[in-house]
Amino acid sequence: MDKFSNHIRNILHGFFLTIGTTIAEPSTILPLIVNYFGGSSILVGFFAALLRGGAIVVQLFAAFQAQSYSLMLPYLRRVFIVRFFAWFFIGVAIILFGENSPNLTLFSIGIGLFIFSFSAGFGAIYFKDIIGKIFSHKFRGKTMAYRQFFSGAGGLLSGALAGWIIHAFEAPYSYGYLFIISSFIMGFGYLSFGTVDEPVKEKVSQREDTFKKFLHNSWMTLKGDKDLQIQLKTFLLAYGYLLALPFIILDAQTKISLDGVAIGSLITTQMVGAMLSNFLWGRLSGKGLNKLTANISISLQIIAIFITFNASTLYEYMLIFFLVGAALDGNRIASGNLILALAPADKRPVYVALQINIISFGLFFSLIGGVILHFFSYTVLYSTASAMLFLSLYFSFKLKD
Repeated sequence: MDKFSNHIRNILHGFFLTIGTTIAEPSTILPLIVNYFGGSSILVGFFAALLRGGAIVVQLFAAFQAQSYSLMLPYLRRVFIVRFFAWFFIGVAIILFGENSPNLTLFSIGIGLFIFSFSAGFGAIYFKDIIGKIFSHKFRGKTMAYRQFFSGAGGLLSGALAGWIIHAFEAPYSYGYLFIISSFIMGFGYLSFGTVDEPVKEKVSQREDTFKKFLHNSWMTLKGDKDLQIQLKTFLLAYGYLLALPFIILDAQTKISLDGVAIGSLITTQMVGAMLSNFLWGRLSGKGLNKLTANISISLQIIAIFITFNASTLYEYMLIFFLVGAALDGNRIASGNLILALAPADKRPVYVALQINIISFGLFFSLIGGVILHFFSYTVLYSTASAMLFLSLYFSFKLKD
């Protein structure tokens, strides 16, 4: 446990994966791509939800299967292969169809995002269980903080790369090149984590006879654990920022000039926020203060949304994305560490699946946000997001480290 080689592979995985996925960041580039091909605000919200939330439909089934596995890595490697080809396919489809068939292009993007995200439903269960096995509780906070710091560094490189490609090549080819290039960069991360030294799990759960019985047992587990219920309420409502986040860039587009340099600057600023914040999150997590991490992170989200009400300059939007980057990494560390600390070893896949599956419904808040924006205004959208985040902050004070 806590092997240095596994620590390095975990960091490299986050670094390269972030470079790849930031190319289609749902709060910046993805909305611009969808908008370019004529997609409405509702479709922007749907695609953002698809990229982030497509995994939830298989989370519990993945946990049902995985609870009896003594090794997760062979299955995780299969997930990596599927995700690589799904991302690569999006880039090829944009280049082949983007100039003459916008509807077919949008359909292809949707299919690719669904496969990419759907497969992550299995991958998240396997990944979390491996992390729980190869790192101790206190070292886990350290390695994940390092991972997120270097992921932020990867995001900086990705922002610069994305800005250069958008500036150097005409749309839609620039968008296709983004996905193709980033799929190979992402592949280095998959190769890295695919070679970690995973120990055999000695204590595994006996798989239920049917998936229906598994769902019943999972429901009883959730019903009987009050601390788990508090965590789920906190982090589900913390996704309230997604009501607004994919549309902030579209709001900004009506107020400031968003060329390749400006877009790259916003992505870079978000990653800088993520990088620098991990010094704080790592320190707090190393001391077991995950509750405080959640309190601060949710508060930063609220501040970011408040600024959007009157933002009108590039610098204000850079501050917004800086705070968002910091808050997202804090929430990720807090929720990940709290669930692994709460879950018994033999029930870890079940607890992880319950948390991810339930709070991941919040990933579809962007779809609701698209509907709100379509029928109302940015003011109503930002106000609704703020109200949900305040409720999340309230529940976060009831968490237990």
